[in-house]
Amino acid sequence: MAVAEAVKAKMSGRANTGIRGMFETGLLLKKRFGAENVYDFSLGNPDLEPPALLSDTVKGVAADVSPGRHAYMPNAGLQDCREAVAARVAKEQGTVLGAENVIMSCGAAGALNVFLKAVLNPQERVLVSVPFFPEYAHYADNHGGVLIPVPCKADMSLNLAAFEQAFFEAETEGKAVAAVIVNSPNNPSGKVYDAQSVADLASIMRSYGKKTGKKPCLICDEPYRDIVYDGVQVPSVFPLYDESLVVSSFAKNFSLPGERIGYIALNPAMENVGEVFQACAFANRILGFVNAPAFFQRVIVRSQGIEGDYSAYEKKRRLMTEAASGAGLEYIKPEGAFYLFCKVPAPGGKEGVDNKKDFGDDLAFCAHLQKFRILCVPGSVFGCPGWFRAAYCTNEKTIINCKEPLKQACAQWTDKGGNL
Repeated sequence: MAVAEAVKAKMSGRANTGIRGMFETGLLLKKRFGAENVYDFSLGNPDLEPPALLSDTVKGVAADVSPGRHAYMPNAGLQDCREAVAARVAKEQGTVLGAENVIMSCGAAGALNVFLKAVLNPQERVLVSVPFFPEYAHYADNHGGVLIPVPCKADMSLNLAAFEQAFFEAETEGKAVAAVIVNSPNNPSGKVYDAQSVADLASIMRSYGKKTGKKPCLICDEPYRDIVYDGVQVPSVFPLYDESLVVSSFAKNFSLPGERIGYIALNPAMENVGEVFQACAFANRILGFVNAPAFFQRVIVRSQGIEGDYSAYEKKRRLMTEAASGAGLEYIKPEGAFYLFCKVPAPGGKEGVDNKKDFGDDLAFCAHLQKFRILCVPGSVFGCPGWFRAAYCTNEKTIINCKEPLKQACAQWTDKGGNL
């Protein structure tokens, strides 16, 4: 049977072959050279174990043999689980939230697909600041939308002038903007967008809504919300913009990426919030998710008050930035998450390489790093050529042992002008 041409094209695209492709390459290299001799920074797979209290909770839920625990449930999820998540989000957002505002989902990815299915009309635009998680483009396309990347500032912060331009272009071209996705802390840059910039973005969105009658929604994708450094805080969006929502999961903060447990939390002030809730529950069903995993919904109910310890990531951030600095690399110091986003050095120390001004070729550079058994992801995958991402959610020994090979790789790259 033939694979659909559209799917075939996406499977061979750079975004698909970038992160997962590098991960698969890593498996082959580890088999050949031994895992201890491969420096794999490709995948954002948390290396910390879940909190001990959470593991105890899992055991308790597994021991529960009460009748009816395997029965069908509402598509939005178990009532007590939604109440628990509502209490959590209410604390983060500083507002009153109830179970009627929460839809449990199969991870944050499932949450995004459910919400976009519920609100997107054909060819409506979804804006996102560069750099961005590449799957967003697929999620928008899945439901008839079009993802529009918006350039960021040099420090990877929100470029409000660029957002104004994106809204202006949509208006003049007669294309509706249905949503804006804000991922903070950001994957891949680790940037946390400050409250003022988010408030200014909300103001731009309100202005667009008044002009066009189309109120775009602000989707805050926050799976890394709890993993922040140096006292940085992720701002609450609900007080800043009524048409807002949070999509998140317990993948990163509780180290549960394989369990696929996430949620949508709708701002109670959202227009037609009850109808949007019903649409999301309906989309959950017809997309084939039906409902989020029952077992981990029960775990979440019993996990209120459990917090993760992210000091290990803070230490790994320090080790990773030391390795990058030692190799002469420029980078964005992460304010959150567990990624280091580095600028590719220009080959031979020259400027103007491949018409990218002072950027080197990220694809060629990451291929060059593989010769030293170092695995990183090209920035082009995230809409940001000339940069590369290193996920430091790995063991400390890998980061420490990588210092010398990384230094050698960068020296060879700059000495030979990238002609390797």
